[in-house]
Amino acid sequence: MERSAQRLGRALVVIVDDRAAHGEHDDTSGPLVTELLEEAGFIVDGVVVVHADTVAIRNALNTAVIGGVDLVITVGGTGVSPRDVTPDATAGVLDRPIPGIGEALRSSGLAAGAVDAGISRGLVGVSGSTLVVNLAGSRAAVRDGMATLSSLVPHVIDELSGLDEN
Repeated sequence: MERSAQRLGRALVVIVDDRAAHGEHDDTSGPLVTELLEEAGFIVDGVVVVHADTVAIRNALNTAVIGGVDLVITVGGTGVSPRDVTPDATAGVLDRPIPGIGEALRSSGLAAGAVDAGISRGLVGVSGSTLVVNLAGSRAAVRDGMATLSSLVPHVIDELSGLDEN
């Protein structure tokens, strides 16, 4: 029923941040997500920083799916401003949405005081055999989101890999 206690699979982190993509400031979310994924048992293939541009985000997601990662976590660009296009780009990549996980992320984030998580339009779903998760951009939303995902992601990855077949 469970994958190896040591490794859940491969993951990629996609940071959606115009200023970090332009080199105007250092990305701090990528290292945080990487650390939390590694603690959870993932091998992190890397962190990709992209502009808040639908095509750039979609290209990063498609590259990850084609590359065979088990999980892609995007951070940022999930709000309601005109530059928040991560969910729009993600929708074009997903084969099947998993709205319950997105709802859990919004609910737990808001309860934890991460307002950006509570108003996030972030999506969660499957593209091929890859789970794609959009997290809001604040460190609080990332920490809470990763905690919320900790019990859900291994189950989804097991199902996608066929390990839960009866």
